[in-house]
Amino acid sequence: MELSDKIDRARVPRHIAVIMDGNGRWAQRQGEMRVVGHSHGVSAVRETLMAASEVGVRYLTLYAFSTENWNRPQAEVNALMDLLVRTLMSELDSLNENGVRLNAIGDLDSLPGDCRETLQQAIDRTSMNDRITLTLALSYSARWEMVRMVRRLAELVRTGDIDPADIEETTLEEHLCTIGLPDPELLVRTSGEQRISNFLLWQIAYAELYFTDVLWPDFKKDDLFAAIIAYQNRERRFGKISEQVSPQ
Repeated sequence: MELSDKIDRARVPRHIAVIMDGNGRWAQRQGEMRVVGHSHGVSAVRETLMAASEVGVRYLTLYAFSTENWNRPQAEVNALMDLLVRTLMSELDSLNENGVRLNAIGDLDSLPGDCRETLQQAIDRTSMNDRITLTLALSYSARWEMVRMVRRLAELVRTGDIDPADIEETTLEEHLCTIGLPDPELLVRTSGEQRISNFLLWQIAYAELYFTDVLWPDFKKDDLFAAIIAYQNRERRFGKISEQVSPQ
């Protein structure tokens, strides 16, 4: 039996978020420069996207580049930006053939001009696809996102466009980068690290967390299937007790 056959298609998480970690360590183990790990990580993105689409996941969000990653050596940052452009250009036809709508969140204005232009072209050219939405978190961090949201709400209060008493959870969500996207039900992190690293802190309030020792370039379809199976074996209570969730 294939691992995917063990998945209950009626209970597949609608939205999966992934912290893609381990590219650098993978390259070091191969005796290569870190950028080689990033290049090999592209195949893991392809595998994960195919696996998610195969079992009916509708939204896949990948933590591709954090605001903190700008502090890495300039050569590595430049190589990552170049890789982003080349990958988007080479994968565009495949995205369209497989019904993938591309999306991006983060401080996109901070990206180099050629990256922004190529990214926007890919977003525009896949905008009519509706099988699965692939969101790339680029120059993103949750704290940056929250500061941005607070500033926008503060300006609306200052101009009298909103009463502070009327601010609710939905009001905040309307000013987050992920407006229009459902919250992730499952967060996967590779490479054995067990932390969130400033990723979607508001949105993953009730997400199930899944950590694997697999380094990102080695992450295959069955690795995602294993994460989904683990998710389906958990009881999601949302503050209730077991009897309320699964009455006897």
